[in-house]
Amino acid sequence: MKKAISVLSGGLDCTVATGVYANEYDIHAITFNYGQKAFEQELQASKAICERMGFKHSVIDLPWLAEISNSTLNTDEDIPEVSEDDLDDMKKSGETASSVWVPARNMVFTAIATSYAESIGAEAIIVGWDAEEAATFPDNSKEFLNAFNELIKIGSPENIKIEAPAIDLSKEEIVKLGLDVGAPMELSYSCYAGRDKHCGVCESCMRRKRAFKKLKVKDVTEYEQ
Repeated sequence: MKKAISVLSGGLDCTVATGVYANEYDIHAITFNYGQKAFEQELQASKAICERMGFKHSVIDLPWLAEISNSTLNTDEDIPEVSEDDLDDMKKSGETASSVWVPARNMVFTAIATSYAESIGAEAIIVGWDAEEAATFPDNSKEFLNAFNELIKIGSPENIKIEAPAIDLSKEEIVKLGLDVGAPMELSYSCYAGRDKHCGVCESCMRRKRAFKKLKVKDVTEYEQ
């Protein structure tokens, strides 16, 4: 079977994206530790997902990224709390995105994933980038995807392609896709705060909650609020 690398944080988007290709590739998932508040919860979720789906799993430590990042994901500063109405307010969501932005995170992750793919002979790199988050995170956009695939064509001797099945999808559509492919969304962890239960008020939690609500599908996620 063909091989693929999955950039798996344990979150909703990458869990669904990886589930799309579960039967097409022999998947090796990689989870990055860059000093984020939620690393332990992300690791627990990623391990559970990989165990359920039969994927290999590795952790890559990036302590230097933690050292240079001023993101609220990496520091003692509070994660911004938002309301559901804030999610469609570009000014407010832009401020939140700026607060949690980690310097060149997806550039770094994808470059490392390309290196890993070359080393094991993988043909694909699976990512959870999506249209809803691309509105405020440019490294989730289709333009970023296309540009990075062009970069790989130029910079790698191997035939490797980034696969982003959610690139045109909203969170609601991602949940629907997850149901269609049987992705273990109930094992995923989306919270920025890094608590045992999802905080329920950070932007990532709010987008997750809203997606299940809009789709009128039961959300088994445990939230503090």
